[in-house]
Amino acid sequence: MAAHHLHATIADPAAHTAPARAAFLSRFEREVDPEGVLDPRERARRAQHAREAYFTRLALASAHARGARRADPSGVRSASSDLS
Repeated sequence: MAAHHLHATIADPAAHTAPARAAFLSRFEREVDPEGVLDPRERARRAQHAREAYFTRLALASAHARGARRADPSGVRSASSDLS
């Protein structure tokens, strides 16, 4: 509800969220080059791979969760299944 209200009041949602996106994506550059010693092109190359790995892990976790839901059509899951 809050997101809909916010987007109803701002002219450019992409510009509004750009700083947050930049901060999120910069974490991958810090992850691959914490001391900031790499050549910028090499840092960007490695950061791109780190981003791809991150989003691939998310997709895999999502696929596992969907499979678990399909395997238990009752929709009732144990508390332990929520932790994995």
